[in-house]
Amino acid sequence: MRLVLMGPPGVGKGTQAVRLSRRFSVPHISTGDIFREGLAKNIFSDLSVKEHVYSGRLVPDDITVGIIRNRLMDSDCAKGFILDGFPRNLIQAKALEEILEDLRVCLDDVLYINAEFDILVKRISGRRICQKCGAIYHMLTNPPPQDCICPQCGGNIYQRIDDREDTVRKRLKVYEKLTKPVIDYYRDLGILKTVDGGVEADKTLDAIISII
Repeated sequence: MRLVLMGPPGVGKGTQAVRLSRRFSVPHISTGDIFREGLAKNIFSDLSVKEHVYSGRLVPDDITVGIIRNRLMDSDCAKGFILDGFPRNLIQAKALEEILEDLRVCLDDVLYINAEFDILVKRISGRRICQKCGAIYHMLTNPPPQDCICPQCGGNIYQRIDDREDTVRKRLKVYEKLTKPVIDYYRDLGILKTVDGGVEADKTLDAIISII
């Protein structure tokens, strides 16, 4: 099983990737996780990686492609993988095709998990995070205490600037603009499948499993 999961912020593709990885025993490869873990362990010598990750900008394509190439060559990817967060643009999509050609394998499916903007805005803008331990709360599904003090560690619970409604709408529009060429690319290849991410996570998972 070799899959790419795509979808806008807040659609739950990371959650689905983790669940699919456990169910089918193939690695979940998230570029965001790779960069964050690498920075925590001081693996990256290129200072621009740190600047891009912490500012929310995309890491340069050549660095990202190199990271993915090396990761897909690891032995645990021999039986498959689930890519989450890559490719994000047409350059990366074509680079991935070259990598897979070198490995003499191909993608089985590209799953585009989508949902209406209003649903995504509610999901993201309702999110609150503990400044100290990183615990995540949500104003609708898991509200924080009224005093906004984290019961787990006593830290302050706050809303990130990136999670404010006006910022979220801008992020979604940017994502849509950047990824449309990638979506069209995989649709033309005949391997793009669209899944409803606006429903309960279990229903989205069932739809994905029925496809793969």
